[in-house]
Amino acid sequence: MLKVAITGPESTGKSTLATQLAAHYNTIWVPEFARTYIAELPQRYTPQDIENIARGQLTTVQAAVPTANKILFADTDLLVIKIWFTHAFGYCPAWILAALEKQDFDLYLLMDVDLPWQADEQREHPHLRQFFYDWYKKELELHGFPFVQISGSQDERLQNALTYIEPLVK
Repeated sequence: MLKVAITGPESTGKSTLATQLAAHYNTIWVPEFARTYIAELPQRYTPQDIENIARGQLTTVQAAVPTANKILFADTDLLVIKIWFTHAFGYCPAWILAALEKQDFDLYLLMDVDLPWQADEQREHPHLRQFFYDWYKKELELHGFPFVQISGSQDERLQNALTYIEPLVK
């Protein structure tokens, strides 16, 4: 089973690309657990909420593996959780850091910030996109995770992603 994580800052087309790739490969993709969780919160998220989101994301990815068709796409990963937690609260729980080290994605698609910002009620940092992109890239390098940058229009992003995924599928 090939597993691909789509990661990067807010409003960079992660969900769109996950949907496109899953359709192209006739498989499934795992949505970002945080979206549904936060939408149901009656107040601003807390550290405990982000821990619950991390657990939910892990569980959802694990549950999806048996139903995927040779390849699984994840619309987010624990790197997103680590950066979000650290930026929001100044630390990240040890269990999340340990689980991040054990992630077993075969490829990470790091989404560039070259698409226009699209606001929604859950996005927080339109002015910090490059800051977060640089942080993601540094973390991917630090952990030694295999990654490629995905840039361009939505159509170009799909083609770029396919260029990197196809050799892994064959």
